[in-house]
Amino acid sequence: MVIDKATSAATTHSVRAIVCMLVGSALLALNDALMKSLTDSYPVGQLLFVRGLFIYPWVLLLAYRQGGLQMLRVKSMKGQFLRGSCVIAGSFLFVTGLRYLPLADAVAIAFTGPMFITAMAPVVLGESVGWRRWAAVLLGLVGVLFMARPTGEAVQWAMLLPLAAALCGGIRDLVTRRISQSETSVAVLFVTTTAVTLAGLVTAPFGWSDLYVRDLWVFVASGALTAGAHYLMIEAFRLGEAALVAPFKYTSMVWAILFGFIFFADLPDGWTLFGAAIVVFAGLYIMHRETRFGRRPFASARTPPRL
Repeated sequence: MVIDKATSAATTHSVRAIVCMLVGSALLALNDALMKSLTDSYPVGQLLFVRGLFIYPWVLLLAYRQGGLQMLRVKSMKGQFLRGSCVIAGSFLFVTGLRYLPLADAVAIAFTGPMFITAMAPVVLGESVGWRRWAAVLLGLVGVLFMARPTGEAVQWAMLLPLAAALCGGIRDLVTRRISQSETSVAVLFVTTTAVTLAGLVTAPFGWSDLYVRDLWVFVASGALTAGAHYLMIEAFRLGEAALVAPFKYTSMVWAILFGFIFFADLPDGWTLFGAAIVVFAGLYIMHRETRFGRRPFASARTPPRL
């Protein structure tokens, strides 16, 4: 009877964790769609600054729920600075990519992050990487080539933007592995939000556009969606095992296709879908190998891949 209750509780937590990841992934894709809808009207720096202002209330609310302002205490300033720098670069690159690429294409290419983590792990973390995971890394890059189809068309260069953002995300995740023992998730979120918001503010002298009142609701919604996605993904990894929960992050691709069609009438072609499938397969395989050898797959998946 006791065992049955324990099993039932574990199952309930697992189901809740999966639901949190599914909803969090959907919110993240919807946020990307909203940001893309504004890229023709505002510079990237302005977008990131204004959105950041609307993330702060949710971060402070999260800190309050988890124990108060002491949850925002930073213990690893160097690590936080390095991570914040990676997020700044990644955010600017990814949002700029949204300006030129269909939503699904940008999201699919961003999934190459785990491949960069694997490639850099031996140097940064001293972890050994076997030939199977190296093969998965190469397979993922082949998937990107299928999506990019380097035929000389002018638009294809834009795919380098989310690819570079994924590289920044890989470095960010490796840094997060190092500081995750000393920093709370909400402190990481607060510092990251501050870094990206201030970086956006620095771009003001280079020319910002007039802020239209009709767009304020989009910024408010984007701030809420970003904070909500972070919170739900943190909850997902708190309630369930990483090996169970992390694969559902890839449902962002489905949501990206759906929102891309609804908002922009964009549908990925067959080559893009084929390449995206290869990238997802490679990422899932890397995750499987990480789990098999007792590592935390996508350790920083406790915070979403993009801010």
